[in-house]
Amino acid sequence: MGYQVFILLLPIITIPYVSRILGPTGIGINAFTNSIVQYFVLFGTLGLTMYGNREVAYRRDDPKRLSSLFWELTVLRVVTTGIATILYIGFILIVGEYQTFYLIQGLLLIATAIDVSWFFQGLEEFRITVLRNTLVKIISLILIFALVRTKNDLGLYILILTGSQVFGNMTLLPYLKRYVRVPHLRDLRIIDHLRPTLQMFIPQIATQVYLQLNKTMLGALVGVQASGFYDNSDKIVKIILAIVTATGTVLLPHTAHSFAQGKHDEVEASLDKSMHFILVIAFPLAAGLAGVAPVFTKIFFGAGFGPVSDLLIIESIVIVLIGISNATGVQYLLPTNQLKPFTISVVLGAISNIILNVPFILFLGSNGAMIATVLSELLVTVYQLEKVKSQLRLHMIFHEVWKYLVAALIMSVSVRIFIGVLSVVSLVTLFGAIIYGTVIYIVALFMLRPIILLEMLASLKKFH
Repeated sequence: MGYQVFILLLPIITIPYVSRILGPTGIGINAFTNSIVQYFVLFGTLGLTMYGNREVAYRRDDPKRLSSLFWELTVLRVVTTGIATILYIGFILIVGEYQTFYLIQGLLLIATAIDVSWFFQGLEEFRITVLRNTLVKIISLILIFALVRTKNDLGLYILILTGSQVFGNMTLLPYLKRYVRVPHLRDLRIIDHLRPTLQMFIPQIATQVYLQLNKTMLGALVGVQASGFYDNSDKIVKIILAIVTATGTVLLPHTAHSFAQGKHDEVEASLDKSMHFILVIAFPLAAGLAGVAPVFTKIFFGAGFGPVSDLLIIESIVIVLIGISNATGVQYLLPTNQLKPFTISVVLGAISNIILNVPFILFLGSNGAMIATVLSELLVTVYQLEKVKSQLRLHMIFHEVWKYLVAALIMSVSVRIFIGVLSVVSLVTLFGAIIYGTVIYIVALFMLRPIILLEMLASLKKFH
């Protein structure tokens, strides 16, 4: 969570600067070309990241099997990423526009090939990945401010972003020697992992639709500026979502390990606590973002990015939806080896997104793409809840959701009134509205007295 807060702060510093330097067109070109390379990155990873995370959690108590697993999945990853790189080079040779930017974006394929963060996450060694990534983010921040000065520096900006990922992944490699032995190649059973990774690949493809297809279709049907508007809104929401879904990253290997040991009661208890924690912060984050969106957009992105305000208001809804589906999917279905319902849910979401995108984009532009995204995420969440309702006591998990919702709505309305009374667009207004909204939400929670609040207070007293 601390790392995700740090990740939240960095773009707050860089995005306003970069948006003003590169402008809507530069931001749009980066968003569009990055959306293309991500398809090849997706093919290179197959389903290895989430599959590897889970399998490491299953086998971490057996050092020999753990070491073999690492080498089997690493060799498979290098092969698939190598094939993806060859295909990507072919694409660059064929395409006529933005070739230089596509070439620089290709460094992400190298970063993918050497990425071993899944291994440490499966071991629940988050300190290693967090410290290394924090260092790399700080270096990239310094480089952006020092080197990116004009619109002509777009290529350099992309190089800093992609190069930092390569460097960040390289810094994790020395830590492997604690856990990994020199392999005997004849003992490796690489092919055994191909089928399960391909099965995991299907939901990965579907998920990528949400992440990239909207920007790709907007760039093709409307223009790169529309893609840039969508991308800026999506970046802000994804930053906030990183806080909401941080528990998923931590609890996937933890739940998988409990499941492997047959501790099913612990699995459900973990999900119950996690869901309450997610919702008590997801609702105010969504409502708060919708409340400050107009002021935030003017201050954060500057002139020329007005449409981002409406996009933020629309997309804020997915903070709650993805928070719920992250708990049911990533924290429960995947670690308990229920891949089929998880896969079906994201495939349904992807298909609905594709079907809705064309008419919505043609009639409503970037707003239409965002509405299609919200409706698709709603479908994913509803389907997953339908599939787990016979396994979990959902009435116990969600019986106090109305309290979070009411408190968040009170906060959002109060923030809008606060901003309207001040009627001045400034950084002071924005921070004042955020602080005011936070106080209102906390006061509303104390009045409604949800169980999670009482438990947190009890824990603080015990700690004290």
